[in-house]
Amino acid sequence: MKKERINLRLQADAKHKIERAASFEGKKVSQFVLVSALERAERTIHEHEVMTLNARDSKAFFDALEKPIRFNKALTKALKSHEKVVSK
Repeated sequence: MKKERINLRLQADAKHKIERAASFEGKKVSQFVLVSALERAERTIHEHEVMTLNARDSKAFFDALEKPIRFNKALTKALKSHEKVVSK
């Protein structure tokens, strides 16, 4: 069941371009915009949440995870700084 709504203001030429593209795919404008926006959203989320490593970098990453963390002044300072920024 559809419950949410997004309103969008755009230039006339942009609207005509979207209407034209939607007609080429046999879709209503709202359906075309929704499908296009969801595809882009998935791509953007993937780019920000997925990390792809080659074999060498993957080995370095997992090797680093296996090593115990040694806290020093620089790491402690960085963690405190990070905590201030993230908790805001």
